[in-house]
Amino acid sequence: MAFVSDESSHSQAEGQPHPHPTGRIINASGLPPPTDDTTTAAANTVDPPTTAAIPSPTFRILSTIPSASSAGVPPLPSIPIRGHEGGFVQPSSYLRSRRPSYPMPPSQPERAIDREERQGLRAIRNFLKVRTSYDVLPLSFRLIVFDTALSVKESLNILIQNGIVSAPLWDSKSSTFAGLLTTSDYINVIQYYFQNPAALDQIDQFRLDSLREVEKALGVAPPETISIDPERPLYEACRRMLESRARRIPLVTNDSQTDRHLVLSVITQYRILKFVAVNVSDTQKLRKPLGEIRLGSYDNVATASMDTPVIDVIHILVERSISSVPIVNSEGVVYNVFESVDVITLIKGGVYDDLSLTVGEALKKRSQDFPGIYTCSLNDGLDTIFDTIRKSRVHRLVVVDEAFRLKGVLTLSDILQYILLEGEGDETL
Repeated sequence: MAFVSDESSHSQAEGQPHPHPTGRIINASGLPPPTDDTTTAAANTVDPPTTAAIPSPTFRILSTIPSASSAGVPPLPSIPIRGHEGGFVQPSSYLRSRRPSYPMPPSQPERAIDREERQGLRAIRNFLKVRTSYDVLPLSFRLIVFDTALSVKESLNILIQNGIVSAPLWDSKSSTFAGLLTTSDYINVIQYYFQNPAALDQIDQFRLDSLREVEKALGVAPPETISIDPERPLYEACRRMLESRARRIPLVTNDSQTDRHLVLSVITQYRILKFVAVNVSDTQKLRKPLGEIRLGSYDNVATASMDTPVIDVIHILVERSISSVPIVNSEGVVYNVFESVDVITLIKGGVYDDLSLTVGEALKKRSQDFPGIYTCSLNDGLDTIFDTIRKSRVHRLVVVDEAFRLKGVLTLSDILQYILLEGEGDETL
C-alpha cells in the first residue's frame, strides 16, 4: 500500500503577506550570510513597571474599654508575662476596621499588545476546535505504509527513493496499526550498533519489528503509538502530540466492513501550523517579542562545530532527544544546522562508513535544493514567524543576535505549545 504526502494544500484564501517575513537563509554550503544582512524588525517591547519597595507594616494594640478601677470594680490580680507570650488583646481591637499600614500599588492597565495577543490565541484555539484533522489533508496525496517484517535496509531505501522521512508501520500478523517509523529510529539503530560493534555485520538483517528492543537496550523512552480519528477536532490532535512529544500523528480510522484499523494519512506539526497561518488572520495579532514571552530554548543549547565527527552529533541527538544541533564557530556565530534527516543521506544504501566524517564534510552531501536554515531574533513576534511558515517549509528557527551569534532555538513544538496552552486557564468557557 503506497501513498506519500505531497505539497498541495486546500485552496483557502490567504491573507496579504507580511512585508518583512522573519528569517534568514544560509545556503547549503554552510557559509554564514553577509554581515550587512538584518533580521526582521521586531515589535516594540514595553518594559514592565518597576514595583516600589514596600515598607514594613507597624502594628499597634488599641482598646477603648474602661479600666476596672474607673468603673468601681475591684481590679483583677496582675498576671506576669513570661517568655514569648504577649499581652492580652481586648476584643474591641478585632472589631474595629483598620486602614492598611502601607499604600496598595495601583493595578496596571492592560497593554494593547497584551490584549491583542490574548485575542489572537483565543481565535486560533477556537479555529482548531471547530476544524477536524481531516481538514488539514491536501486535496491529493500518497501514503507509504511499512510492514513491520521489512528490514531496516529495505525501509531506508524506500524512504530515500520516495523523498520522505517517516512512514506508518503495519503489523500484518494482527492487521493492526503498529506505530510510526521516523529518522529517530534509524539514529537509535546506529547508536545501538556503535555500542555493539561486533553485531554491525547483522544490521542488514535487522527488522522493523525489533525497534522496541533497540530502545530498551539504549535506555531511551519508546515513542507512544498515538493516533487519532480523522473526524476528531484538530485541537485534540494537537494536544495528543504535545502530551507524547510527537512531531507528527497518524490518522487512523476503523473500517466498518472489516472492523479493522485503516491508516488514512499522517499530519505533521508543520502542516497544522501552516493550516493555521493560511486560515486564521488573527495570527497577525501575536506581536509580543520572543524575548518577552521567552518562547524557545535558550539555556544549555547543544552545539557542534564544522570539525565535530558526525557520530558525536548523533550521540547528542540520542542523549537529548532532539532533532537538530546548531553548528557554530569559536565565537558562537551560527554557520548551519545539522538535522536528524541528514543522517539518512549518510547511510544511504546501507553504508555506514560516512558516519566518521566531520560535520562540514557531511553537509556537503546535502541536496543542491536544500532550502537552508531560517533564523529570527528575540525582537521578532509570532506574527512574522507565522508569515514565514505560511510561505516556506520551516521546521525550526535559530534565534540569533545582530552579529549572528547563537541565542537559542525555536521549534515548531514550542510554537504549538504556546498557542494551545498560553493563558488557557484564564479563558472563560
